[in-house]
Amino acid sequence: MGLYEQIRETAKEKGYSINRLEKELGFARSSINKFNKNTPSMDKIQQIADLLGVSVDYLLHGNEASENNESILNPRDERDIEKRLESALADLENDQSALMFSGKPLDDKTRDLLKISLENSIRIAKINAKKYTNKRYKNTDETEPNK
Repeated sequence: MGLYEQIRETAKEKGYSINRLEKELGFARSSINKFNKNTPSMDKIQQIADLLGVSVDYLLHGNEASENNESILNPRDERDIEKRLESALADLENDQSALMFSGKPLDDKTRDLLKISLENSIRIAKINAKKYTNKRYKNTDETEPNK
C-alpha cells in the first residue's frame, strides 16, 4: 500500500475524508492526492500523522507495531535487552580507559546518559530484528524453539 492509500485508510478509520484533512491542515485542494506521484516533505507527513494521531512510520510503512514499539517486545525480549545492557556496561567498567570523556573519567550523570543510550540502541536493534526476521524462523512458542 502506498503513502496516499495509507493516509486515506487511516483518515477513514479516524472519521476524516481527504478533503476535510486537507482543509484542516491548510493544504491546497487535492494536494494529498498528488502523493501518488510526488513525494511530500516530511513536514507535511508529520502534520498529517499528528492530526490523525499516528506515527510517521505508520503512514510510510503501515506497520501497526510502529505506533507502539513496546507491543512488539515480549517479556523474554525485555530480559534479553536487560542482560545485554548489563553485559555491555560490565565490559566498559572493566576497561577503565573506555569510560573516559574528553580525557576525564565519566561522571555519574554522563554514565547514566550512556546507559540510557545503550539501552535504546539495543531496544531498537531488537525491534528491527523482529520486524525483518522471516516468519519461518520465528518461534511460535516463546518458551521453546520449534523442532
